[in-house]
Amino acid sequence: MQIENPLNEWSFGFPLVESIHLLGIVCLLGAAALMNLRLIGVGFHGSPARLWRETRPLMLVGLAIALTSGFLLFTVALQEYYESGVFRVKIGLLLAAIAFYFTVVRSAALKDRETSFVAIISLTLYALVPLCGLLL
Repeated sequence: MQIENPLNEWSFGFPLVESIHLLGIVCLLGAAALMNLRLIGVGFHGSPARLWRETRPLMLVGLAIALTSGFLLFTVALQEYYESGVFRVKIGLLLAAIAFYFTVVRSAALKDRETSFVAIISLTLYALVPLCGLLL
């Protein structure tokens, strides 16, 4: 017996969850962009450590929303996503971006160092994740 996914059965279920997913992505990428741009020396002129502390809650909420809603969207077409090379690359890039952000970027921010190299790598990783999403 196959269980029907409510997102496939409810006419506005998928668009609603996708909208929530995009909201989470905006929070996540917005916080990451603010922090990384500060490390480059653009925008906010306060301490990187202060900006890290102030954007971390937005980043974590956005991450939680994006991951939860993303998992729900994944359940709509499990087999297709599982077999998709682009999806695997997207998830790999997402894990790399999160790990890099919460280790290397965090370390640079808390040491109050401006480092363009670190910020550019982080911004690139975060930009590639939604690009892969569009290719799906």
